[in-house]
Amino acid sequence: MSRKPAERPEQEQLTLGLGARKADTEAEAEAEGRPSTSTTTSASASASTSTSTSTSTSTSTSTSASASASASETKPGPAQPRVYVVSELLKAVRLTLESRFTEVRVDGEVSGLRRSGNGHMYFSLKDAEAQLDCVLFQREAKQLKFSLEEGMAVRCRGRLTLYEARGKFQMSVAAIEPTGAGALALAFEQLKQRLGAEGLFDEARKRPLPFLPRRIGVVTSASGAVIRDIVHVAHRRFPIPILLAATPVQGDGAALGIAAGIRRLEAVADVDVIIVARGGGSLEDLWAFNEEPVARAIFACRVPVISAVGHETDFTIADFVADLRAPTPSAAAERAVPLLTDLVEELTSLRRRGGRALAGAVRHARYELERAQTRLGDPRRLLDERRQRLDEQVERGRRVLARRLGAARTDLKSVELRLHRAHPHRRIAEQRNALAAMRHRLDTAVHPALVRRRHAIEAARGKLEALSPMRVLERGFSLTQRADGHVVTNAADVQPGERITVRVHDGGIDATVDGTHTRGEPASSTRREPSQEGSGTLPGVPTK
Repeated sequence: MSRKPAERPEQEQLTLGLGARKADTEAEAEAEGRPSTSTTTSASASASTSTSTSTSTSTSTSTSASASASASETKPGPAQPRVYVVSELLKAVRLTLESRFTEVRVDGEVSGLRRSGNGHMYFSLKDAEAQLDCVLFQREAKQLKFSLEEGMAVRCRGRLTLYEARGKFQMSVAAIEPTGAGALALAFEQLKQRLGAEGLFDEARKRPLPFLPRRIGVVTSASGAVIRDIVHVAHRRFPIPILLAATPVQGDGAALGIAAGIRRLEAVADVDVIIVARGGGSLEDLWAFNEEPVARAIFACRVPVISAVGHETDFTIADFVADLRAPTPSAAAERAVPLLTDLVEELTSLRRRGGRALAGAVRHARYELERAQTRLGDPRRLLDERRQRLDEQVERGRRVLARRLGAARTDLKSVELRLHRAHPHRRIAEQRNALAAMRHRLDTAVHPALVRRRHAIEAARGKLEALSPMRVLERGFSLTQRADGHVVTNAADVQPGERITVRVHDGGIDATVDGTHTRGEPASSTRREPSQEGSGTLPGVPTK
């Protein structure tokens, strides 16, 4: 009697997926339609039980039929599928992915690279047919030896996961390495190009080594053979003091230690040159000298720096930044320290050459002195000639001075005469006389004219007084004006009831017009009483 494998509900499959590898294998087998190990075992046990039951019940057909009917009644129905919420389903899928694909390696091309403000890097790995979203968090990004760039072919190592907030399938990258050149070689070229663009490798800024340094600083390991070789070579050539800044030259943190050692040595006043040295090794062993902190420290150092890292075929970033590259540490010591015997020989040679040059200069000076004496002759004769010429010049000067003094006296007398003639007192007296004469002539000419003008003015004043209105008023006439000061010349200039002022020779009279009439019209017999304001009527003017 055969039995079909029992179908597990969806929830049971997911729960098994969250367990160990055994549960994953069973779930995979079910997905492919194969019976799992536990299902097969259960099925075998069921088959055995069924065979045994069939044998024991062969004597009674009715009992077997009754048992089959009973088994048919107790068989459970199919399980109902479970309904999930979104977050629960995504969490179960994420845990299944992370437990199944804990560490994978993927080759591809970097695409859509972007960096967030907190240092995370987001990009996609793609090939010709598909792409995979990736994230490199800040802690892993800081450990990269090279700069990740768009279009770079890389191999990523990490785990597959699901970003539940967006339901996004992605790879959380733990490490990246280029698939073309090695990571260290790529990082070396990238840093070399960047520092070269900043001018750290310019030959114009590199300084010459001092001829004879007061003290040499060395940045290297205290336990290696490098420092012993440098000390041995330097002291063999010249006994110059050496100051060691001991630091690790390999491993994590070595670059920061080397940079700190350079800064400590340059702070010492009598250190005139610094040697940064290390023995040979692989690119990984020499990598500390390819770090940016070491390059920046060498560039900022106040004294010349010699780079002696590795063998002659090894090149590091420190070699390009340093003022001088030496193929080996021993060669760096030879470049920094002159040979004492060479200095002694050179001093001896310079002394001999100086003596010969001095003797030649003395001979040449003596020869020039003799030639000058020959040209000059006897000095006493020259002095006598100079004295005679001086006497002649003095006599000539006296004659010239006498002539100039005579001419100056003549000019002075002429000026005194002119000054006497033009003395201010004399000129003032002459001007006074002229002024008196002019005043007399003026009085003579103006007085008759003034008399004539005075007579004319008197006559005009008499005529003016005769024609004056006041003279007319004195003879009994009056002048009538309206309130606005307008002189009344016609009866039509005023209206009855209008205020007027009548001026006589000794004052004025305020009045009110009772009525008017023109020449030839009879005067009205009606009279108005004087107003309470005290105004009277115009004398001689008829009233109504």
